[in-house]
Amino acid sequence: MKTVIPLMFAVPLLIVSGTTLAGSDSGLYLGASVGQAQLDFDDELPDPDNVDVDIDFDDDDTAFKIFAGYNFGLIPLVDLAVEGAYVDFGSFNGSVGTSNNSELDVDGWTAAGLAGVKLGPVGVFGKVGFINWDSDVDNFGGDDGTDPLYGIGARFTLMSFQVRAEYERYDLDNIDIDYFSVGAAVTF
Repeated sequence: MKTVIPLMFAVPLLIVSGTTLAGSDSGLYLGASVGQAQLDFDDELPDPDNVDVDIDFDDDDTAFKIFAGYNFGLIPLVDLAVEGAYVDFGSFNGSVGTSNNSELDVDGWTAAGLAGVKLGPVGVFGKVGFINWDSDVDNFGGDDGTDPLYGIGARFTLMSFQVRAEYERYDLDNIDIDYFSVGAAVTF
């Protein structure tokens, strides 16, 4: 009976420790995601003749992201990583002045820090960073800049393979973009 009692405590601890370390791969990871980008852009800008032009885009399109990062794996149960990505938000239809048939394209390069909590193979994370973006409006020109991004997500990890779902918000000057995506990553 004296050997059974320590075994009763040891077995659950071994199970919990194995679950805690599941998906704890640190190192370089590569991945991609696809999802839906929702854009809202409403502004008045001067055209070359110094007459204010109303610009109104409120549309959504399929978007994709290719990303790479490094998970430091310094603290058990916690993910700390840096991540860079190229994001193509797609093409959005709207109006510029009297033209209701204008198209706006937006893409950019991102850099962000991620912090997450591992709950076995399942985890949640948040991210904060910046996007260096470029936009182009048919027959009107374009704009670019560097602005903040932030997001939250959940992930499921099995060995070195990860599936994740994310919501990201990009605040670009007068353009707001919400990006909902599902993706996968592999840690090397």
